Amino acid sequence: MSLAESRPRPDGPARGRPRSEAVERAILEGVMKLLEDGVPLAELSIERVARTAGVGKATIYRRWSGKEELFVDVVRAAEPPDPELPGTSLRDDLVVLLESLRQRGLASRSSAILHNVYAQMKHSPRIWSEYHASVVAPRRALAMEVLRRARENGELRPDVDLDLANDMFVGPMLVRSIMRPDADLPEDLAEQIVDTVLEGLRPVSSTAS
Repeated sequence: MSLAESRPRPDGPARGRPRSEAVERAILEGVMKLLEDGVPLAELSIERVARTAGVGKATIYRRWSGKEELFVDVVRAAEPPDPELPGTSLRDDLVVLLESLRQRGLASRSSAILHNVYAQMKHSPRIWSEYHASVVAPRRALAMEVLRRARENGELRPDVDLDLANDMFVGPMLVRSIMRPDADLPEDLAEQIVDTVLEGLRPVSSTAS
C-alpha cells in the first residue's frame, strides 16, 4: 500500500479538482525525505515541502489545511494500519488491539525516521493535539466500546470502571513499547497482558476461556 492509499478519505462528495494519488504520494514522500535528511519539524514549511515534492504550494493546500494536518497524515502513513476486530469475544478483540500497539512499538524502534517524527511531534503542541484528536482519541474510543459491550453482555463485572480498565490493558504495552525502549516485545505479549488483567475483571462466576 502506498502512502497516499493509506490516508483516510473524508466522507461526502469531493470538492474542487479530482485528487491525484500520485501527487499525494509525492507530497507525503517529500515530507518523509526531508525528515530523513534531518530537517527539523520547525523548518518543515509548506514551501519547502512543495519544492521537494515538485508541486506548487496551492496543490498542497487543496489537500491539507496546513503543516499540522499534513504532518499527521505522514505519521499515519508510516504506522501499521488500524486493526480489524474479530468481534468474537472480549479477549479476542483486546488481543488484536494490543497486538496493534505492539506492532507500532516495533515499527518505531526499527524506523529511525518514525522515532524521530514522534520525538519532534511532542515538541509541537498544535501537531500533537491534531495527532491526538485524529489518531489517539479514535483508538481509545474503539477500545472503550469493546469494554462497554463486554460489560453489558456479562464478560466483565458490572461495577468495572471502564476508563480504568482500558488503562490497565493499554498501559503495560505503552510502557514496554515507549517508556522502556529496551524492553522485550515478545510475540505473545498481548495475550499475556489481556489474560492477566481479565483474571481480575471477570465476573466471579465466570470461568477462564
